[in-house]
Amino acid sequence: MTKSELIERVALLAPHISKKDTETVVNTVFESLVSSLKSGERIEIRGFGSFQVKLREAREGRNPKTGEEVEIPAKRTPFFKVGKELKERIAARRREELTQDGDS
Repeated sequence: MTKSELIERVALLAPHISKKDTETVVNTVFESLVSSLKSGERIEIRGFGSFQVKLREAREGRNPKTGEEVEIPAKRTPFFKVGKELKERIAARRREELTQDGDS
């Protein structure tokens, strides 16, 4: 799903809100998430998952073309951990699909 598809879906579910306002709401949510992560905050959305920034330590790597060792600097990277409820819902959906395929 792309951001524009998300905006479309939200607009369908909330027909009393203009599409332009829907786009503003979706953009504001994403901007808030990014801002929180940039400031080092952890974001938890119950039933969905959590986002946080993790520090990847500096390490040695190899240039794939030459095989030469290179120093890879430390960096902060976003990390998402799937919540238990979302994981269970996806697993249940997959089990339903497998059960239906087995019935055919």
